[in-house]
Amino acid sequence: MRKTSVLAVLALLGVFLLGIPGLGMAQDVVKLGAFLPMTGGVAAYGDMEWSGIQIAHDMEPTVLGKKIDVVLVDTKSDKIEAANAVSLLVEKEKVAGILGEAISGNSMAGNPISEAAKIPSVSPTATNPLVTQGKMFAFRACFIDPFQGEVAARFAWNELKAKTAALIIDQAQDYCVGLANYFEKEFVKLGGKIVSKTYIQTGDQDFSAQLSAVQAAKPDIIYAPNYYTEDALLAKQARDLGIKLPILTGDGAQDETLIKVGGASVENMYFTGHFHKQAATTERAREYIKRYEEKYKKEAGAFDALGADAYFLMVDAIKRAGSTDGAKIREALADTKNFQGVSGTITMGEGGNPIKSMVINKVEGGKFVYVTTVNP
Repeated sequence: MRKTSVLAVLALLGVFLLGIPGLGMAQDVVKLGAFLPMTGGVAAYGDMEWSGIQIAHDMEPTVLGKKIDVVLVDTKSDKIEAANAVSLLVEKEKVAGILGEAISGNSMAGNPISEAAKIPSVSPTATNPLVTQGKMFAFRACFIDPFQGEVAARFAWNELKAKTAALIIDQAQDYCVGLANYFEKEFVKLGGKIVSKTYIQTGDQDFSAQLSAVQAAKPDIIYAPNYYTEDALLAKQARDLGIKLPILTGDGAQDETLIKVGGASVENMYFTGHFHKQAATTERAREYIKRYEEKYKKEAGAFDALGADAYFLMVDAIKRAGSTDGAKIREALADTKNFQGVSGTITMGEGGNPIKSMVINKVEGGKFVYVTTVNP
């Protein structure tokens, strides 16, 4: 009787312990959060990055001997929703680390919350320097806009032989405004001249005023560092008006939607970008590309590759930290050196910003084609 009673008590105690957060089965799980735009204006980015994160999770589903669970929250492409998503992940889900957001404005809305909670975050693609500036726990998997803008300017000057440029900038997006400023500074430094600078807003459909200014200024090139939908429509209207100038843009335009919407009008559009499968050099990249293309039946691209790298960087840091403590993971992320990622070799520089190479891609034959690699 005594033995039976002891067993019964132990069984009840086991049930009780399983119901306490942080105990029982919860001990066998490391929980990561992802806040991404799965709906709204930049949903294509969130969809691509989430697909990359899922492949990365398939490749490395455990850490420290525990299963990894990734909790996804939709930011709806909105800054307020981004802040709410991080609050949910920190306060309710009790995540050890956060992946996201895809764009700079939304990352800057969410990062102060994870920073205050001392939870490290890694954005796949937020390129604005302000995303990590002054923060201890914010990191990214991508290069930053000053490097991107400078490379774009040098490419325009050296390879496209442009001496004058027209800028068409989405003033509603911090990313677009910042990238245009870095391009202009470097282009003028090289000896170039900005002969036209006009502005658009996210969601605009008519670019006749901006393109009339381009026609009047007669530049050698258009630099339009905007997102994919606006750049696709801009290119269509430019070609319809007989403007045959080269169009150069940034990583934010390199999405399949650009080609679907722009069609032949976006042929020969150039991009500063993060990744192209032809430039992939690491063993991790080769395995990732194989798995991604088998699962999704399409070519691996920049945004999914960077989603994967954000995951791999976080998991690698947890592994090296030997802990899920936020401060220890942060220290390990900051100490990342020569990490063999999908998008290349990554060393974490000052302020949570990676030192890594960049690729130049262009649209050719309805596909994104690799042009060259630019090292930092």
